Amino acid sequence: MDLPTSPRLYAYTGGRAFDAAKPTVVFLHGAQHDHSVWILQSRYLAHHGYSVLALDLPGHMRSDGPPLETIEAMADRIAEALRAAGVGQFIAVGQSMGSLIALELAKRMPQAVRGVALVATAFPMRVAEPLLNATRDTPGEAMDMINIWSHSPSIAGFDRKPSNPGPGFSNMWQNLRLMQRIQRRNGASVLPTDFVACSRYAAGLETAAALQCPVLFVLGTSDSMTPPRAAKALIEACRQPRVVTLPHAGHALMSEDPDGVRTAISEFARRVFAPAS
Repeated sequence: MDLPTSPRLYAYTGGRAFDAAKPTVVFLHGAQHDHSVWILQSRYLAHHGYSVLALDLPGHMRSDGPPLETIEAMADRIAEALRAAGVGQFIAVGQSMGSLIALELAKRMPQAVRGVALVATAFPMRVAEPLLNATRDTPGEAMDMINIWSHSPSIAGFDRKPSNPGPGFSNMWQNLRLMQRIQRRNGASVLPTDFVACSRYAAGLETAAALQCPVLFVLGTSDSMTPPRAAKALIEACRQPRVVTLPHAGHALMSEDPDGVRTAISEFARRVFAPAS
């Protein structure tokens, strides 16, 4: 569905009509991605009592406009769209860059947010200068590097679970093709803009410390992009943190351990939306 805002902001609703009266789960993707990275978790929650809005961020895939240059600007646009759509109580679930947006979104909508789930997160989320340069100068090579570092190698390499869950299926190739499609559809500026926004975001600790709601951290032990130790400062800044660590999962843990991520988010949603006793 298109949210009632301009420029157009697209949201996948998990195969169910959006109902603003239900508790809502807002999914926020990472750099050079779109809503489809959440397809398994968003569809499950949409069929188990929640309304779902899995967004394409501005300038990504089906959402109009250029990619926005700061985490704060992305959060502003999303908060405007959620208010226009009549969203009531919600939790914000974000992966990587989306986790930073989730923090800022919660800051902007404190009366509506019931919880924040930060998946594969870190603060600061600095991008190494050689990789940042590659996103501008040699984007094909940059996407190859990102794709490799985003997935968990097994002892035997990338030829078995979790990176290849079954015959004819490859998380790595699927992820690379998504990044390439976004480049073709939305332009070469998306990836460097996203990475610069991550690198420059400076308000993570103060924003996390100010949150009044519970915060879930879902981290992968084999994450090379945002290793669990890089989330330590954020965890310590939160008043009500809960940490779920998924063994053997890398940065792309929504596809590498989809059931683990789904269980963590659904249990978190059940807990934060439970009626007060």
